[in-house]
Amino acid sequence: MEKTTPDRGEQRDEFSAIRPHGDHEIRPVLDRLIADREFLDTLAAFHSPRLARWLPWALRLATARRLRDLAAPVRDVDSMQQIVARYMDQTVRESTWGLGVAGLEKLTPGRGYLFVSNHRDIVMDPAFTNLLLYRGGFSTLKIGVGDNLLKRPWVADLMRANKSFVVHRSLRGRERLLASKRLSEYIHHCVGGGENVWIAQREGRAKDGIDRTDPALLKMLAMAARNEPPRARLAKLHIVPVAISYEFDPCDEIKARERRAVETSGAYTRTEASDLRSIAAGMTGFKGRVHVAFGEELQCESDEVEALAREMDRQVIRNYRLFETNYRALEILRDGGEALPPGATGVLAGREVDHRSRERFDRRLADIDVELRKLWLYGYANPVISRHASAAGAN
Repeated sequence: MEKTTPDRGEQRDEFSAIRPHGDHEIRPVLDRLIADREFLDTLAAFHSPRLARWLPWALRLATARRLRDLAAPVRDVDSMQQIVARYMDQTVRESTWGLGVAGLEKLTPGRGYLFVSNHRDIVMDPAFTNLLLYRGGFSTLKIGVGDNLLKRPWVADLMRANKSFVVHRSLRGRERLLASKRLSEYIHHCVGGGENVWIAQREGRAKDGIDRTDPALLKMLAMAARNEPPRARLAKLHIVPVAISYEFDPCDEIKARERRAVETSGAYTRTEASDLRSIAAGMTGFKGRVHVAFGEELQCESDEVEALAREMDRQVIRNYRLFETNYRALEILRDGGEALPPGATGVLAGREVDHRSRERFDRRLADIDVELRKLWLYGYANPVISRHASAAGAN
């Protein structure tokens, strides 16, 4: 990827615990990863699970050799981004029917933005957004990642080598408050220096297909520069809502199973293993068509963060690309007698059917456990229901 804006925050000690790795740190981090047995075993099992069971030592050596060759030219953040760009191009070719984009023309070159996105996939949401910004000639993103995903040192090293910064979610009380203030200051510092930043609209993925911005996120973003009203602080971030849509969600069954656990036992306990499974499924699973839509820069004219959150939701719901899979799920729920919101199924009338998507969707549904099917279908149908509700509320 292109030469990124120098990270002035890397020179500030108060951000050292959360910021991405800087130019001078990339090479030592990569060398450490290539020597990390757990990282090598995880990567080997990811690509060749059967061989990893029978010949782990041989596969570990082969994996280290491939990584050493791949990482040989990497000396700084920009050369690391070049490696990531090549991998993402390959991912688009192998796991999608195409990557679409809308709204890039609304962005001003050279200006730093905070992109606040709906959240469907742990890794691929910011990765696709990043790739499209790169293709459009804009600087690449710094990406907010929850500390729950960074418990393993090798995971933290890998993510921070790819311009990710840490969002502390496991802290409580005063520690969490101080961490939130530091995070707010870091994001303001990056955007003020002309860098682009990505963060999810709320903690955790939208497992039910309903995208909602957490007002607490906006409160956190307004914690920097307390001498100004919240609207002035937020305006400096040039916040742009982003809607990312997947025709097929590789984690759809995982999400339905998690929701089922909440319904039956009241809670779902995430583990490192479950997070890694979700990451792997999202990266390698088939996604059909993927679309990323950049909205209008948020006009911060009110100190009421709830109103700003509603405007972000309106843009995300409006800009979300509805695919045949979304309409097909709604159709199946309707035909099964599901009690849907009044008028929501009216959008199905006279639709042209994409047979390729419909047939693949129906085959996929047939493989889903019966007890999970309704939750699975709502994960696809809810974006249509949300669009209908938003349009009805605007009338």
